[in-house]
Amino acid sequence: MELSQIIPHIEALIFASDKPLSENELVELVNSALAFIEDRATPAQVHAAIEGIGEKYNSEFYAFELREIGGGWQFLTKKEYHKTVAQLNGDKFLKRLSIAALETLAIIAYKQPITKSEMEAIRGVNCDYAVQKLLEKDLVIISGRNEDAVGKPLIYATSKSFMDYFGINSAEDLPKISEVLMEELVQATNVQDATDADTAENEQAEEKILAITAEGNIVEENISDNTTEEPGS
Repeated sequence: MELSQIIPHIEALIFASDKPLSENELVELVNSALAFIEDRATPAQVHAAIEGIGEKYNSEFYAFELREIGGGWQFLTKKEYHKTVAQLNGDKFLKRLSIAALETLAIIAYKQPITKSEMEAIRGVNCDYAVQKLLEKDLVIISGRNEDAVGKPLIYATSKSFMDYFGINSAEDLPKISEVLMEELVQATNVQDATDADTAENEQAEEKILAITAEGNIVEENISDNTTEEPGS
């Protein structure tokens, strides 16, 4: 089967689907639709077609792109248009989650698989209601039991729906906590030393910024001479 025959069918399938489609699913759907018994599309052809479609929509002329998420392929709006599209749907999804539920979801995402008692040890409060809401919204699942713990408690993990919603293929795609902290520190407010009126007229205040060391310590860095000193030293 010619690749030119396959590409538009795959493009239509991904566009019409409300969930990511894997390459194996696309192979079956294309062959079922075209019904060519002797000249069937191969996985290699479908893979090549997906690459071609991806290159097509990488162009700046398109507001959406082909992304691999949740183990499959889906058309998603490019990030520079998220704010525009948000005017249609707003933050309705996240607004239905309480702060407690969001905190619990973050703990599960980064610590999975995890038991409820381990979540509560991190948050310091009971997580029953938050976990129940996350289960109802299909953002987390019960992935088994901790056979080594007393009472063999249930363990929780994020679901495929969680990955689909956040546009990732696995928990490994989540931003590292150290990266998030570093980004926040990079945006920290510049600190300007006040000039003492009694000092010499030519004395200028040193401009400093807050920075973080490789060991995770917050320090003040002098921009003028690139020297670093611990706060309060």
